[in-house]
Amino acid sequence: MDKMKVNYEVMLGLYAEFVLDEAIRKYKEEHLYLEIDNALAIGDEHKFLQLTSELKELRS
Repeated sequence: MDKMKVNYEVMLGLYAEFVLDEAIRKYKEEHLYLEIDNALAIGDEHKFLQLTSELKELRS
């Protein structure tokens, strides 16, 4: 019975880690989109290319 409880706690911990990782990834992606929009608005090509590269890396 204790082994099942330990397995459950491990699985619950892994799920919590997955949810947290996904939330952080989504936050970073949204932040990058805002920064990309800002770079486009001010015409900063270098910053735009840098940020789109970061976004591509985050998505892969």
